[in-house]
Amino acid sequence: MTVKYISEEINIDGALDEAAWQEAGSISGFWQYFPTDSIRAHRSTEVKILYDDETIYIGIYAESAGPDYVATSLQRDFSGASNDNVSVLFDTFSDGANAFLFGITPFGVQRELLISEGGSERGLNPAWDMKWRAEVKRFDDHYVAEMAIPFTSMKFTEGAQSWRFQAYRFDYQAQEHSAWARVPQNQLLSSLAFMGTLEFEKPLGKSRTPLALIPYVNTLAQKNSLIDESDVEFKMGGDAKVAIGNGMNLDITVNPDFSNVEVDAIFTNLTRFEILLPERRQFFIDNSDLFGLFGSIYDDASPFFSRRIGLARDTAGNLIQNRIIGGARLSGKLDQNWRLGFLSIQTDEDNPNEIPSNNNTMLALQRKVSARSSIGAFFINRETFEDYDFITSDEKYNRVYGIDYNLASRNNHWTGKFYVHQSLQPDDTRGNLSSQATAAYNDRFWYFSADLVYINQDFQSDLGFIPRKDIIKYGMGAGRTFYPKKGIVNKHVFRLISLTFWRPSLDLKKTDQLWRPEYTIEFRDQSSLEMRYLDQYIFLANDFNPTGKEGSPIPGDTGYEFSQLETTYTSNVTRPFTYALTSTLGQFFNGHYYSYGVTLGYRLQPYASFSIDAQYDRIRLPGDIPDADFWLLTPRAEVTFSRSIFWTTTIQYSNQRDNIGINSRLQWRFAPLSDLFLVYNDNYFPNGFGPKFRSVNLKLTYWFNPQL
Repeated sequence: MTVKYISEEINIDGALDEAAWQEAGSISGFWQYFPTDSIRAHRSTEVKILYDDETIYIGIYAESAGPDYVATSLQRDFSGASNDNVSVLFDTFSDGANAFLFGITPFGVQRELLISEGGSERGLNPAWDMKWRAEVKRFDDHYVAEMAIPFTSMKFTEGAQSWRFQAYRFDYQAQEHSAWARVPQNQLLSSLAFMGTLEFEKPLGKSRTPLALIPYVNTLAQKNSLIDESDVEFKMGGDAKVAIGNGMNLDITVNPDFSNVEVDAIFTNLTRFEILLPERRQFFIDNSDLFGLFGSIYDDASPFFSRRIGLARDTAGNLIQNRIIGGARLSGKLDQNWRLGFLSIQTDEDNPNEIPSNNNTMLALQRKVSARSSIGAFFINRETFEDYDFITSDEKYNRVYGIDYNLASRNNHWTGKFYVHQSLQPDDTRGNLSSQATAAYNDRFWYFSADLVYINQDFQSDLGFIPRKDIIKYGMGAGRTFYPKKGIVNKHVFRLISLTFWRPSLDLKKTDQLWRPEYTIEFRDQSSLEMRYLDQYIFLANDFNPTGKEGSPIPGDTGYEFSQLETTYTSNVTRPFTYALTSTLGQFFNGHYYSYGVTLGYRLQPYASFSIDAQYDRIRLPGDIPDADFWLLTPRAEVTFSRSIFWTTTIQYSNQRDNIGINSRLQWRFAPLSDLFLVYNDNYFPNGFGPKFRSVNLKLTYWFNPQL
């Protein structure tokens, strides 16, 4: 597609009535992605693009069956898979690994995502925010969208004459997903392996990202009923974003505050290992893949996990907030092939809880090799520079370094990861290793994978996520997809996963083995049914108490064989009423396990949605090992009064955690990316509803661009 350069002004009103639009180059003839990937879309979508020195303009004409569009809410950063929308993707460096996504619904709701890792599911980051404008006009048989995206919202090479480009659409009245560049169903629509090209009529100028200052003020009133203390705090701080050249960003933060960040979903954890939770804090989002991409793609060992910064354990082992004093991040493209990431963040000391002040630093360098693959190296250092009487000499620092090769073929049939990492602590001269070699093949019909992981028992990354050490893991996978030509089923997927773990410190004793056949049915109405059978062997080296209750644990130094059957049915998420049903039946070590879950949702679109998640886990163990009946209830209400005022309330009850939590957040977006938040948090004991901790935050944040 050739993009025409213009000098006249475009009024963003959703009309496309300027003369320039009549002469603009356009694309149409989208290919279906769902329910098939071999025919053109039934409903026409046309995308036009223009640009001037400062802005790229997108005009969209989307034909529809009627005016009953699916819209879950009016809040920014909607879910692309459950709303009618059109999204455009710009791979500005044409590297097939990183891109910017901008999307719009028929109600004018906007979303933007940073895309990394070639557009894999792990590489989609909706927490990224950027200023741009859009308006939409709706009609009975179509809608028209007009978008103005400043070049300052993206990074690109000065003098570039082409970008890789993709546009895709979710049309739920036609039960159809489609894309301009054809994408096979075994791949994600967001995959950067399948894109077309934008050819600019004249070369682009500099990537002139302006200076952005983002100050905040926050008043916090809180009461801790457990120790009968209450106080009121007034905090100030903020961030700054500075452009360095055409491809680099410098992010600076001083006394950051994350009280407005959406609350984490709670879960029932019956495993022996920590669960990975996503990063939601805005400061850590931009180019986050440069820091978090290193390590295992299956979360066996990640040397850097940004959520470690700002959290610490108190003397009782509880996870508490550890104040960040300030820090800086430099990240982005050095040129067409090289990327650089550097961060340094200082956390505060907390002497009563025996938490030292730490400097947390990471340096990462990545180079593109071949079409879409890359090789990277990093160095991480967590160090305390003061002498504290509550830390030992071997806790003064932790250093990790390593090299990773990320494989992604041109058509994304082959993907993989190969890495070697080493950690160093005081008095450790030889270091300890973490490594992986994994590869997967995925075409329209077949899937194969192999994975080999080794993590030394003394490998340590204080800023990483390492759920288990002292392992050699070998995994295999195979699968086959079938596409019926008729009927209610869109496709069947059969897959077999095998995992085996050995413990080097126990003379390579086999400690875990899993055989997991899976069968998934995807229906043409976009509902789905998944079934899994888990045949497991676990050798417990130590006693294990999965319930947390007083009493005898499951005995260690013993091997256990048991099996479970998991079933999940998910209804069509585009309907006003949605539901999901889950069940797990079978054995649990030397006892029995039953789990039932239901999710119910209802939308008064586009203004309100209500849902409730309920899960019951029942464990029955022999002898005097305590049984357990765990309940998890999560009612949630989201009300969007307009495209600038949002109210969300989440209640979470877990008897495993002995807690009822309430989080209610009112947000007023009074200017682009500038917000006023009122956040109420409350926690209670379920028995007797005794209070634990309560807080109220009133936070004002403003995105100020002095150069605009």
